[in-house]
Amino acid sequence: MRVTQSMVSANSLRNISSSYNKLNDLSNQVASGKKITKPSDDPVVAMKGMFYRSNLSEVEQYQRNLSEGYLWMDNSEASLEQANTGLQRIRELLINGKSDTNSADARTAIAQEIEQIKQDLVTVANSKVNGKYIFHGTDISQPLVSGNPPQVAANATDPAIDNYNVQVSSGINLKINVSPTAFSQEMFDVVQSIQEKMQNNDTAGLDDLLSRLDTVTDDLTTQRTELGARYNRLELVETRLDSQNVLANKVLSDNEDVDMEKAITNLSVQESVHNAALSVAAKIIQTSLIDFLR
Repeated sequence: MRVTQSMVSANSLRNISSSYNKLNDLSNQVASGKKITKPSDDPVVAMKGMFYRSNLSEVEQYQRNLSEGYLWMDNSEASLEQANTGLQRIRELLINGKSDTNSADARTAIAQEIEQIKQDLVTVANSKVNGKYIFHGTDISQPLVSGNPPQVAANATDPAIDNYNVQVSSGINLKINVSPTAFSQEMFDVVQSIQEKMQNNDTAGLDDLLSRLDTVTDDLTTQRTELGARYNRLELVETRLDSQNVLANKVLSDNEDVDMEKAITNLSVQESVHNAALSVAAKIIQTSLIDFLR
């Protein structure tokens, strides 16, 4: 086959154009730190990247759910602690009020303090996080307790509203709330009865009220213990999700991120090759018929 000057020139220009493309790709890799800048650069890498990013986004969403779980549980624990302190104080006042050495005025003062503790228990039972009532199960828009004497919502014992769950992993939902029964009607009835007994300077039946008060306090302690167990599980899930997040980021990085040292080396080599190609092409393309006639 006869090789003409135009063929040589065309091949040289095509090779130079290809070299420019390689330089552009390598330059983009160094500038962006990524193996590809658009799906057409490598469809396989792009497809895997979409899958890995979806997996990472899922893990990050679970971690955000965990944050909500921690917020609810931390606030629930603090509220239960406050309620327990209030009940213990009422117990002290009750034992003190049982003594025959107390006058009617002294018991009235005790009743006034119990009233304040009772109102605090109502406030605690109606605690909110991000505008949601945390002790009313899934009925988060309505307060658990209202009125004075306090009345607990009628649906508080309904199992259908008992569990407020968040998804912490694929197919795994974790209850983050305390059961509405933690602040039972019995609790407020006992406190109300103790207050009225003290207000009326009536010591009859105080032993029975003390026994009932101990029972509701024990129930509250049981709820705190159960909450602590679920909190421990939440921490285990967090540890696992942290590991998954690290792994997902590593896999995504391995798939998309360029080896910077290798990319810079390849860019330097390609620049040298390109400059050499330009130099050779310049000599070939400049040659004309006049050059051969000299």
